[in-house]
Amino acid sequence: MATVRRPGGYVCGIDAAMDVIGGKWKVLILWALDERPHRFGELRRELPGVTEKVLASHLRELEADGIVHREEYDEVPPRVEYSLTPKGESLNAALEPLGAWGRENVLGDARRGARDGSAPARQVRVDDDVPLVPGRA
Repeated sequence: MATVRRPGGYVCGIDAAMDVIGGKWKVLILWALDERPHRFGELRRELPGVTEKVLASHLRELEADGIVHREEYDEVPPRVEYSLTPKGESLNAALEPLGAWGRENVLGDARRGARDGSAPARQVRVDDDVPLVPGRA
């Protein structure tokens, strides 16, 4: 069941969607879970820089919004896996054009800067395949 974390109504659909994916790490969590289910520690390693507190909070919010499913296994030691719900998969599909825009207009600018030798290019070459998260191909 979706939760409204902000008082009042939404102005438009984008406003409502941004309330669901707002936060520095939520989109990256969705991106990681799109590949396969992850345990908490795997997600933490996959997203360098996220704290346990923030990751746990974002996962709870995504679960409350019906985007992420939390599966608890009755094992010793206990095991919990997070995966996308169908609603989460459709959200990732909706975010794909935004990712394409970023690759073309932001990462593409970095690649163009690498061609002309400008400093902000961060040593990205035209033929480089630039990952969205450092350390991922």
